[in-house]
Amino acid sequence: MNFTEFSEISPAKIEALKARIARLGIDLRQIEEQFIRGSGHGGQKINKTSNAVLLKYPALGLVVRCQRERKRSLNRFIALRELVDEIEVKISPETSERLKEIDRIRRRKARSAGKYARKAGQAE
Repeated sequence: MNFTEFSEISPAKIEALKARIARLGIDLRQIEEQFIRGSGHGGQKINKTSNAVLLKYPALGLVVRCQRERKRSLNRFIALRELVDEIEVKISPETSERLKEIDRIRRRKARSAGKYARKAGQAE
C-alpha cells in the first residue's frame, strides 16, 4: 500500500496511522485492495466511477468497505484506518481506542438508565 496518494490528508494523521501500523506489526503487503463501484444516491457519478474501496486482510479474515466520501483517496485512507482499528481490536484489545470509546458509551448509558429507573421508582 502506497501512502503517497493521500494528498488531501494532513501529514499528522498519516504519521499517526503509520505509527499504529508499525506498533501493531501489520504487513501492508498482505492487505488486498480493490476499487469497486459504489451504491446508493449519486446518479451518474456513482454509476461511472469506482471510488468505493474494499480492503481485505486475509491473515485475520477481515474485510472493510468504505464509500463515505466522493474521492477515492479519502475513502482509501478511511478504509485503511478502519481496517487498522479492526486489527487492533483482534490483536490488542487492551490498547484499542475504539473499545475504550465503546466501553465509555456503555457506562454512560447504564448510568442514564439507572437514573431513569430511580426517577420512575420515586414517582410511584
